[in-house]
Amino acid sequence: CCTPKSKRFFEHTTVSKTLKLCSLCKLLIDSLITTVCSLPLLSPSFLPFLKFTVQPLLHLLYSLLLCPLSFFLLTRLFFCSTNTSPPFCFAFLTSFLSAVVLLDTTTVLGELDWKTFPVNGWDAITEMDEQNRPIHTFQVCHVMEPNQNNWLRSGWIQRQAAQRVYVELRFTLRDCNSIPWVSGTCKETFNLFYLQTDEPLPGGTRFRPTDYAKVDTIAADESFTQTDLGDRVLRLNTEVREVGPVTKKGFYLAFQDVGACIALVSVKVFYKRCPSTLRNLAAFPDTVPHMDSSSLVEVRGTCVENAEERDTPKLYCGADGDWLVPLGRCICSIGHEEVDDHCRACKPGYFKAFAGNTKCSKCPQHSSSHDQAATICHCDKGFYRGIKDPSSMACTRPPSAPRNLISLINDTALFLQWMPPINTGGRSDITYNVLCQRCDGGDVGVSQCEPCEPDLRFIPRPLGITGTSVAILDYAMHTNYTFHVEAVNGVSGLGVAPRSLANVTVNAQQVGEIKLSSKQLTEPL
Repeated sequence: CCTPKSKRFFEHTTVSKTLKLCSLCKLLIDSLITTVCSLPLLSPSFLPFLKFTVQPLLHLLYSLLLCPLSFFLLTRLFFCSTNTSPPFCFAFLTSFLSAVVLLDTTTVLGELDWKTFPVNGWDAITEMDEQNRPIHTFQVCHVMEPNQNNWLRSGWIQRQAAQRVYVELRFTLRDCNSIPWVSGTCKETFNLFYLQTDEPLPGGTRFRPTDYAKVDTIAADESFTQTDLGDRVLRLNTEVREVGPVTKKGFYLAFQDVGACIALVSVKVFYKRCPSTLRNLAAFPDTVPHMDSSSLVEVRGTCVENAEERDTPKLYCGADGDWLVPLGRCICSIGHEEVDDHCRACKPGYFKAFAGNTKCSKCPQHSSSHDQAATICHCDKGFYRGIKDPSSMACTRPPSAPRNLISLINDTALFLQWMPPINTGGRSDITYNVLCQRCDGGDVGVSQCEPCEPDLRFIPRPLGITGTSVAILDYAMHTNYTFHVEAVNGVSGLGVAPRSLANVTVNAQQVGEIKLSSKQLTEPL
């Protein structure tokens, strides 16, 4: 007759797999299957008849039983049997980046332990989905009986930091016009209530509807009909209501049915906050908006590590959890640069001398930094940075000696001329100093020379000459003079290197040119 294999055919069809979630539907359909399978002399050729005739009949029977939960799950199993489910499946969730969830029935792994009043009003159904996750659903469908007053109450929900909470409901609702003989008793709305308490109510507390404050009457944007059942069209509604102000430590939600055919698929309770964020290098903490939706919460930010305030950073938290009106800013401290809303230390070989949101700069020529977070690059050996040189300027060195120093004497004046040094040291601020020694015969030597008389005049001057010539007046006749011409720049005298000088010896009786090559003078003048 009916073999175990053929019986498993019914147990594993989508219809049987889905309809067993509604207890009444399951009893009737299992009874029908058992009756058919127990018929004597049932031929195997009769199985196609069961598949193509009895199965649609079961669909119709299920529809007439008005089980909206099974309708919802049937549609879900039909369309959402793979991980790549379309957006209208059970996985289309409202996402609030700024929401703090207090309750989400789709994520509760254990029993919800919600209460029903009376006990035979709402039905609680818990089944497992394809990923072995529980689906908590509540349904009620006493549409043929008048004066319905069925209550479903949630567990106690802690409000945490919330001042206002939001309740998101997902549900299906049957169109009363699609149900025969219920025009006077069927409704298409249900009511949402809440009750605030500082602690959970003791077990056995009598349920008093008058203790609960009404939030709103909930109506469906779309209700399903008999045609939807046959076509497997899902009419899932999502409604969000604001509850509050909430001032006590927690609260209960309550749902009142007055004669509708409803499947409450999920309940999500959350409150909005402005999430912690980084703006203009300042960190702002999680902030709960004011209860008054028209006011903004001013929040002062804290500069991130290695940053400092330029203007006091502020943001304003709006009622919808959005940050508004950014004011002020922080800037990265010296030795640090802005990278992805943080201040990162300059790498070796780079530096940053001033606070600001500019990038670190590569060390200029003839300088280097070997550590992170460098504020200046140190000059290489033999190179220097002048007192007024910016840190971004390359390090330089003193110039070499002037070239091709010559002298020309006549009856009234002695003239010195020279050419600029070959190596300027990398600078343009070169000037020249002319130093004079009076030597009384013999070879030039320190022991035989002394500084020139103060009456000797230099035109334009002896020190800080910007040109490459000088005239000397009031010199003494029959005297040997040794002149030293030194090129200097902004870093001359900073090092320990010997001074580079060009020198020439002139006899006051000579008339004509004398040319001498420059040389380094290592002895003090």
